[in-house]
Amino acid sequence: MSSIGATITESCRPPLLRLAAQQEARWLAVYTSSRHEKRVAKQLTDRGIENFLPLVVRQHHWAKRAMVRLQLPLFPNYLFVHIAPQQRIDVFKVAGVLGIVGTGYALPDLEIERLRAGVELGRVEPHPYLATGERVRIHAGPMAGMEGVLLRRKNELRLIVTLDLIQRSVAVEIDAEDVEPIRCRAV
Repeated sequence: MSSIGATITESCRPPLLRLAAQQEARWLAVYTSSRHEKRVAKQLTDRGIENFLPLVVRQHHWAKRAMVRLQLPLFPNYLFVHIAPQQRIDVFKVAGVLGIVGTGYALPDLEIERLRAGVELGRVEPHPYLATGERVRIHAGPMAGMEGVLLRRKNELRLIVTLDLIQRSVAVEIDAEDVEPIRCRAV
């Protein structure tokens, strides 16, 4: 019975809407082989597939050598493509592409445009992923070394620090760049 309901619902959709949904280009994240992001981006461009590889400039100094400016991916192993669903196979044909992240999920155009603007202005830099509810450690400022749970309240980050000895907690306002995630330790 549920399969009949699904068939009826599908056939009730206007055909032009289904067709438009199939042909609409969306921004998708592509997962690449390690250190192959630039090569994949070039191959995609050569094949006429719109892509975006956000790069950041870093200075690196190898032992006994001069300082070198490098352009490194903002998100190692990832780049973005703007494709219609039927172009997915063309992306998979590119050497170095391992997959498309989150099948069926697309990034909003506005998010990509904002990221592009930030990269062009040089105002973005990598930062460890922080999720609300995650345990983090403060690594800068007067409370450096304290650990707690990350909380977001009205676009501000707060760290809930618990003093187990007296069974009390406090919320401390923090900047995202002052905290780092605590990696699980083997017991």
